[in-house]
Amino acid sequence: MVSGHAKKAGKVSILDKFALKFRDWMVPKVPLWMETHHLTLMTIFWSLGIIVCGWLAAFYNNLSWFWLSSFFIAMQWVTDVLDGAVGRERETGLIKWGFFMDHFLDYIFLCAVLISYVFTLPAEYVNYAFFTLMIFGASMVNSFLYFGATGKFQIQYHGIGPTETRVAFILLNCLVIFISPMRLAPLFLWIVIISILVLIYIVYKDQKEIWAIDKPTFGKIERKKKLSVKKKKN
Repeated sequence: MVSGHAKKAGKVSILDKFALKFRDWMVPKVPLWMETHHLTLMTIFWSLGIIVCGWLAAFYNNLSWFWLSSFFIAMQWVTDVLDGAVGRERETGLIKWGFFMDHFLDYIFLCAVLISYVFTLPAEYVNYAFFTLMIFGASMVNSFLYFGATGKFQIQYHGIGPTETRVAFILLNCLVIFISPMRLAPLFLWIVIISILVLIYIVYKDQKEIWAIDKPTFGKIERKKKLSVKKKKN
């Protein structure tokens, strides 16, 4: 969900067309008793389910629980796609509340996914999961600061957005099931390195754009100061 006062920025993501078609097909089928805020808050349930699946996978030494975790990830995508659309269709949307809660719960969802992996990771690799969370969290902070500075809300870059991220988590779950966390653990180091490089690129690009917005204003202020100094001298 994107707030009504937020202009969505960035190129269309790879799976956007599919997501839009699914949304338009599914919105009329949502039961009338289920409102936009119900759909938004469902992320709490899906996130708890993901954490429990990770714990059960470790407790019973049965990685098949990650199939259920993948189902919860997919359902979180479904409710996330539908919440704002249902509000707009029925004109019952809570625009500001929806913007706040939707993106706050996206962070909770991200935490849940990484926590689920921590349960099954070898102890020496657990820190990599937390570094990944820090980097992803920094990326979300960058998006909100960019929105505050430009009025444009950017959550997708070069065809990669929230939908593609969820697909990546589901694919990672499949790898965990078929290959095992022990053999996949070193992959987290590469995820951390790549994530840092991507974050540096995104922040550099965004600050450069914001600098360009500020520069004309900065020039005007400098000219006004110079004129003011000349008038005082005269």
